[in-house]
Amino acid sequence: MTWTSWPSREALSRRGRTRPRAAIAWSVRVLVLTLMLWGTFSNGRFGPWEVVVGLLGVIGCVWAGWAFFRTSLEHRLWPSLGLLALLMAAAFGAEQAGASVPAVILWCGCAVTALERLPLSAGVPATAVALAAYAAVNTEGWMTTAVTTGGLCLAGYVLRLDAEARGSAQRLLEQERAARVAEAESAALDERSRIAREIHDVLAHSLSAQLVHLEAARLLIEREPSGEFRNQVLERVVAARSMARDGLAETRQALSALRGEVSPVEDYLRQLVAVVEPGEVTVAGEQRPLTAEASQVVRRVAQEALTNVRKHAPGADVLVRLEYLPGEVALEVRDRGGRLRVDELAVSGSGYGLLGMRERAELLGGTLEAGPGEEGFVVRLRVPA
Repeated sequence: MTWTSWPSREALSRRGRTRPRAAIAWSVRVLVLTLMLWGTFSNGRFGPWEVVVGLLGVIGCVWAGWAFFRTSLEHRLWPSLGLLALLMAAAFGAEQAGASVPAVILWCGCAVTALERLPLSAGVPATAVALAAYAAVNTEGWMTTAVTTGGLCLAGYVLRLDAEARGSAQRLLEQERAARVAEAESAALDERSRIAREIHDVLAHSLSAQLVHLEAARLLIEREPSGEFRNQVLERVVAARSMARDGLAETRQALSALRGEVSPVEDYLRQLVAVVEPGEVTVAGEQRPLTAEASQVVRRVAQEALTNVRKHAPGADVLVRLEYLPGEVALEVRDRGGRLRVDELAVSGSGYGLLGMRERAELLGGTLEAGPGEEGFVVRLRVPA
């Protein structure tokens, strides 16, 4: 595995590099490019054609080096070896043209980067070929050649070890961040569960007890002789029982949301509209799970809008449209055909219910608009999701 495995992507990428490391890397690149340009054009006078060829050669080598870094980052072995071979061929051509400095830079650079970025089974032979070509043209003696080639091998391997250490540190940092996020989510879920238990123990039990007492009161009242006073009291008790039942149902919905057991929004809208006859729900876009916050805002806005329809436009047709958009969800509730009195709801939706819903939407980075439409009142909500 040591010989056939690639350095990790974290080790080969620039992520996690400190500013001093990045500054050193850019300085080395600028220095290498400067030496290549100087070595290409410092051997005498050149005509326009030779200058163009030299510049194209330098640009081609820079491109091949950048492409090698990309292919090695993607762990593509054969394209990486092909680009190294192209750079070595360019070094041979530069040596034949009399530009020995760019040739030496290319051979040494290929030797170091092959050890640093390739699997050792491929990097070691590539380094050996590059250093052998360098040794063949070096005329400063065997001792200098041996020391230089040994130093280049050591530099390439040290850079590889350093990159692996940096990659391991980057992976550990990402794992720690993921663990912290998971811990925060777990703590939030525990807190929601605690709040859900408190609500259930206090509010849900209280509403359930009220329902029992109201039902008992209804049965007792129905046994009494019929009369105007009896009928009025019975009507109030039945209304109070209905309100308690609705409150208990909403409490259970809120408890489910706190525990993360939320039914799809479109199902909730259909159940909500089924109470308001006549009504219609349409869903557009690719359906997907919503975040708990966005789901709650959509549900509460729809509930408030339908409550306003029952209060201010009884008998109106209700049209509810839920649309899944890229990065957000849109809800539109409109009514038509009812006895709408716009003066009871401000054009901007300044009723306290809609004002609270607008504040909820804005806390999530969304918007809520409410006002008269062509035939009735329209509420439009958009929230990120």
